[in-house]
Amino acid sequence: MTAALPIRQVEKPWGKDVLPAPFVAPEGERIGEIWFEPPAALPDLLVKYIFTSEKLSVQVHPSDAQTTAKGLGRQGKEECWLIVAAEPGATLGIGFDAPIGEEEMRKAARDGSIEGLMTWHEVVPGDFFYIPANTVHAIGVGVSLIEVQQNSDITYRLYDYGRPRELHLDEGMAVARGEVYDLARWHKRVPAEGNAVLVDGPLFLLDQVEGVPSPDIAARYPQALLIIPREGTVAIGGETVAPGGCGLATSLDEVEFAENGVCLLARACAD
Repeated sequence: MTAALPIRQVEKPWGKDVLPAPFVAPEGERIGEIWFEPPAALPDLLVKYIFTSEKLSVQVHPSDAQTTAKGLGRQGKEECWLIVAAEPGATLGIGFDAPIGEEEMRKAARDGSIEGLMTWHEVVPGDFFYIPANTVHAIGVGVSLIEVQQNSDITYRLYDYGRPRELHLDEGMAVARGEVYDLARWHKRVPAEGNAVLVDGPLFLLDQVEGVPSPDIAARYPQALLIIPREGTVAIGGETVAPGGCGLATSLDEVEFAENGVCLLARACAD
């Protein structure tokens, strides 16, 4: 079994032709996303990098309970973002400046004023945001981030700046919460080095580790996990995985961590 997950580079009109190291965009292409194909051992998690030169759509995702109630199975999406690079003034739109009702939100989505009602958080490398299901959000210009999410492709676009793509106002209004984002609960500042618990369930775990994981972090990963090197390489079953990659380990026992390396560990939680 190959430890390094297959990579899929996705061109987007809002992507970038100059990417942060170690990535290099093919000549003439604007890369918006780099996906790591979810392995059979951990099918419920998707890891990707996102690079933006324009604002992404204002959107919302349903929860597992909502998709199950519609007969779609567990297809909800909660996600989180770790900023790895940001141009001056780069922002993320998450939640609203003040609570907003469904009809007002629908009207604002139709006329485009929803963008101005959202809270735009200026970001720098090391900012971390968890995005619960039902949270209205948009990624702004000049952002490069790592996204770890439930492996679902259900996205309801509420506003797309006039781009010729389908909107999903009825579906979106059925799940969107017109709430102020709880920054104190869902945002963290992650140092470039050191250990940090980033997500502690209930759907998945995500930790940053420097060097060999401490016993308390190692105890959180008793089985298969994903490893995303940030600084330095890791060896999984003797195979090297470098920054810009993502690897699958059947257990921590088969992983050799660089002494001064920094990486992310992730796994889905059991049902």
